[in-house]
Amino acid sequence: MAVNEQKTGAENLIQALTELGVDTVFGYPGGAVLPIYDALFQQSVIKHVLVRHEQAAVHAAEGYARSTGKPGVVLVTSGPGATNAVTGITDALLDSIPVVVLTGQVATHLIGSDAFQECDTVGITRHCSKHNYLVKDPERLADIVHEAFHIATSGRPGPVVIDIPKDVQVARAGYRKRSALHNGYKLQLKGELKDIEAAVEMLAKAERPILYTGGGVINSGNGAAQLLRELARVTGAPVTSTLMGLGAFPAASPQWLGMLGMHGTYEANMAMNECDLMLCIGARFDDRVTGRLDAFSPNSKKIHIDIDRSSINKNVKADLGIVGDVGHVLEDMLKIWKARAHKAVDQKAWFAKIDAWRTKDSLGFRQTGKEILPQYAIQRLYEATKAKAPIITTEVGQHQMWAAQHFHFESPRKWLTSGGLGTMGYGLPAAIGAQMGNPRALVIDIAGEASILMNIQEMSTAIQYRLPVKVFVLNNEYMGMVRQWQQLTYESRYSESYSEALPDFVKLAEAYGWKGIRIEDVDGLDAGIAEMLAYDGPVFVDCRVAKLENCFPMIPSGAAHTEMLLNSSDVKGELDEDAQALV
Repeated sequence: MAVNEQKTGAENLIQALTELGVDTVFGYPGGAVLPIYDALFQQSVIKHVLVRHEQAAVHAAEGYARSTGKPGVVLVTSGPGATNAVTGITDALLDSIPVVVLTGQVATHLIGSDAFQECDTVGITRHCSKHNYLVKDPERLADIVHEAFHIATSGRPGPVVIDIPKDVQVARAGYRKRSALHNGYKLQLKGELKDIEAAVEMLAKAERPILYTGGGVINSGNGAAQLLRELARVTGAPVTSTLMGLGAFPAASPQWLGMLGMHGTYEANMAMNECDLMLCIGARFDDRVTGRLDAFSPNSKKIHIDIDRSSINKNVKADLGIVGDVGHVLEDMLKIWKARAHKAVDQKAWFAKIDAWRTKDSLGFRQTGKEILPQYAIQRLYEATKAKAPIITTEVGQHQMWAAQHFHFESPRKWLTSGGLGTMGYGLPAAIGAQMGNPRALVIDIAGEASILMNIQEMSTAIQYRLPVKVFVLNNEYMGMVRQWQQLTYESRYSESYSEALPDFVKLAEAYGWKGIRIEDVDGLDAGIAEMLAYDGPVFVDCRVAKLENCFPMIPSGAAHTEMLLNSSDVKGELDEDAQALV
């Protein structure tokens, strides 16, 4: 490796980030990272976005990463700066988002002395990051940064933490330009050919196949989404998706069954149950998808494609597991399918059954009177914006599920939500990150009035950087999903789920310099949405919706994935203790 002139650790860090193509860093300064902030001040390539809370910095980096396909980068100080980032780091781990988090640390000779703003960042983040480092040798800093980006973006993506003591930031060292990785991190991108051939033959013989897709398709890149569409075309198989996989397959396709799982469509869950072959592509058989495991699709053969070897056979036993990047595996499947001149099996009977399930209209609702149903608000928002192909972020709760059900996506990287961790407060900072990465895009955070308060301070960030993000709040004055579970599970004892003492969101928006809009009833809905879209700047819409509307369909905890509640008439108001433990 060539060693260049001596620079400070902070300067070497900036050089490494620049070499890696980083153009945006989300962060918050503090004493333990001032040398890095000083180095940032003296360069013009990397833009720094000052958030108002370190958790929001990671969510913004997630939004940037998820919408652009590039890794997100975070810079925070030691102690409380690092611990505030832990929720975001965990969120990125569970949703497989490539994020590199740079944390300051006290000087190496003070580590372990309970110094001011010291904490064991490596110990704290060991189990919520894909990998982490404590840099003690300034000569290795640039090497570690390059390695961290490789780990964060390769294989199953995830967050990597680099903890940098202050003395390492100021120490002078030569910049070591890396020539190769020096760790044992090995990837298997190509699946075993014999397994892929077996999968193709199983798929060719299936009479009731289904393609069960997840976020791994999106993480693999836009090419994987195109390959998925081609596989669906040549096989004629119906397609469903997890919450994180929405957009990988076009919602307008007649082969699309909608999202599956706890709040998925009736036809998707029933097709999963009665298929004879399930091809799982980049999903992980999450408990919100499977329902009760012993009743999950008991008569189907299951093929599981995943780049993470540990995901295969973890929750559901696969008849055939293929370890590899889904893009590479799908490409090989299509080559073999076409080389062997396979034709799609006649699936008229299979789709006739699916069409019968579709007649249940499990996402149906009736908008009557002037009170706005939240589903209707989402529908009208979709109709008003679909031509613009907006990027949609969400907070977490009922509004998140309604958005997944009623906002339709035709392409990947347009749907950004917190799936695995279910983090309230995700949506606004994620929208800010997405807007930074896609400055010309329409970015909308569909929110609930409880979730938006978790990181409401980021309205200030949007104003500072002139980001025209839109926040569309479905305000039912409840922590809606908590209230719904209390109705179903605890005989409508709404313990602490009513959002008392809410702010006047319009006045709050105006105080931050945003435009505030309140929509009171159906008559003002379309006009309010149009006003939001017409304003060239950040807008906060307080859309008042029906307070006690529930999100259906749903699979109750402890139930099989076919035991769906389709509407409020199915609700009995209580579940047994085993089911309560799974909520």
